Amino acid sequence: MTRPDVVAVCGSRRDASYTRRALRIALDAAAEAGAATELLDLRTVDLPPFDPDAAEGEAVIEFKRRVREADAVILGSPVYHGSYSATLKDALDYCGKDEFTDTTVGLLATAGGGSYASTFDHLRTVVRSVHGWTVPTQVGIRGASGKFDGDAVTEPGLEDRIRQLGREVAANADVEPAARRERGVAVPADCDD
Repeated sequence: MTRPDVVAVCGSRRDASYTRRALRIALDAAAEAGAATELLDLRTVDLPPFDPDAAEGEAVIEFKRRVREADAVILGSPVYHGSYSATLKDALDYCGKDEFTDTTVGLLATAGGGSYASTFDHLRTVVRSVHGWTVPTQVGIRGASGKFDGDAVTEPGLEDRIRQLGREVAANADVEPAARRERGVAVPADCDD
């Protein structure tokens, strides 16, 4: 693979989003590892709520194209009621196997207080259902409001974990397709394995 293409999808609409701040750090690390990077900020991408009967507008078509063309995607969301945001849910509902098959995916979640474990479970289930591959490193940030000072991370070790996620996603952007090529295995696009 030449230079991997990594996009991060920010599922927060909050102006001063901790999710967005953390994703920028992960993308910076991916870029330092040699990736071309882009933040798809759902606060500024005008995606309407998902309606399977409605025609897909230009914003939806462009969003899907960008995810589909990426070698790797980092999904970031605030934790809402033990899951991920409706903003990210709507965006992911527009996507399917065409966008995610053989795509390496990293996960990042920011919580106002406690746990983010079920958020990761839900996101991994979605990624698996559309044939994407999640990397082992995931970053959950509890009490996110106390972990940042502006764009700077204040908790020791947290920035290193965020940067590791970006590096790991960039380094593994082509792992699954390369493994299939090496084994000479062709899997049909409509396979539900």
